[in-house]
Amino acid sequence: MNRLPRLWASALGMTLMAGVSVPAIAETLAEALLRTYRTNPTLTAARADLRATDATVGIARSAARPSLSSSAGLTQSYDGVATGDEAGRKLTLSASASMPIYAGGAIRGGVRAAKERVEAGRASLRGTESDVFSDVVAAYMDVMLSRALVELNRNQVQVLTTNLEATRDRFEIGDLTRTDVAQSEARLALASSALVKAEGNLVTAEQNYLRLTGGPADDLSPPPPLPALPETVAAATDIAINENPGLLAAKANAKAAGSDVDVARAARLPTLSATAGVSYYDYMGTIGQVVGSSSSSLQQSQATSSIGLSATLPLYQGGEPGARVRRSLEIASAAREREIASERLVVASVRSAFAGYRSALDSIESNAKAVAASRLALEGNRAENSVGTRSVLEVLDAEQELLNTEVALATARRDAYVAGFRLLNAMGRAEMKDLNIEGGVLYDPVANYKSASGNVSDWSDGGERGVMATRTYGPVATPAN
Repeated sequence: MNRLPRLWASALGMTLMAGVSVPAIAETLAEALLRTYRTNPTLTAARADLRATDATVGIARSAARPSLSSSAGLTQSYDGVATGDEAGRKLTLSASASMPIYAGGAIRGGVRAAKERVEAGRASLRGTESDVFSDVVAAYMDVMLSRALVELNRNQVQVLTTNLEATRDRFEIGDLTRTDVAQSEARLALASSALVKAEGNLVTAEQNYLRLTGGPADDLSPPPPLPALPETVAAATDIAINENPGLLAAKANAKAAGSDVDVARAARLPTLSATAGVSYYDYMGTIGQVVGSSSSSLQQSQATSSIGLSATLPLYQGGEPGARVRRSLEIASAAREREIASERLVVASVRSAFAGYRSALDSIESNAKAVAASRLALEGNRAENSVGTRSVLEVLDAEQELLNTEVALATARRDAYVAGFRLLNAMGRAEMKDLNIEGGVLYDPVANYKSASGNVSDWSDGGERGVMATRTYGPVATPAN
């Protein structure tokens, strides 16, 4: 199966309703997805979360690097003020360095866990991107469906209005009864109510589209055809097991939890560090001490240095290390259980989307036949009513049946497209890099990871990032950056 052929570059494809006009210049689904990719707040927040996770690798690695510190102090003593003894000052300068040599495996385990969580974060970002895109596709199709239903219901109101006028005219000449007029009035009232409801649903669909894409749903082009999908549910499931980002994230988190166990166990092992230090003392001013009639003097300044090894062997810590190991073991166990739960969810999602897609395709075929038959039946009822062999109620029923089949056909087309895209999402093939959408450079999580994880400066904080998402209140805003 081709991963995704170049079908997203064009706006050619199916329409929800035969005969629905398409504006000469309209937004395509690819353009809506591109705008979503750039400005959707759920996506931009997920990228920021991943960048924060990238920094944890640098934090873990910092434990293996040397640490340097310095201190300075100036003291003024007033010893013997009451007896007139002379006051003294002391300046103290010191610097120390420490380099870990062995930490029981805690540092290595911490770095490994951080890296696994970065992998999990990348997979989660992929999953967020796919989920948002699936929501956008559904919102795009909902707007098109809602507009088609509004047009169908508006047309139904116009038809029933004409029917009512004709029925009243025939009632005036005695060809029909008051019952026929009442039936026509009732159907028109119901159709008007359905039109109002359809218009309300359209507003809801358009607002949901605005929320997801950050832009209004003006004129929308028909979506492109979906790429080739697996022929069997087993083939789709195999792809999803290997590529679904949610499942990959769960596996990475389980590995990270296993590394946390090693970190907890290291608290019971000895540690070894190399140390070095330099100190300087300067006794400023007079430091003589009056003792009876004699005076003694202290050395004016002094410098010392040291170098050595420092080892620590824990003997008893109140049971804390054991408790931490037990806790980390249970967390790791829970992570493995969640991995299986994620696998179950992926399998169920694939099978559900596959079944929904296939059933919607069958429904399209059946409803298309039903629409053709309903049109023919309506024409026959109208012709037979004109010669008196069919009642007004039968004509009204035929008109309602045609509307119902047209609505069912439009809904089935929407459901098939959405289910097909959700199947792509479940298989892990509904991301920006998969859809072959042109329009700019894709977000690269590896670039930030390389910068953040290898940075050894205490003062390199990267600066505060501007807001990338757009607002939808008032005039549509542009991103901060």
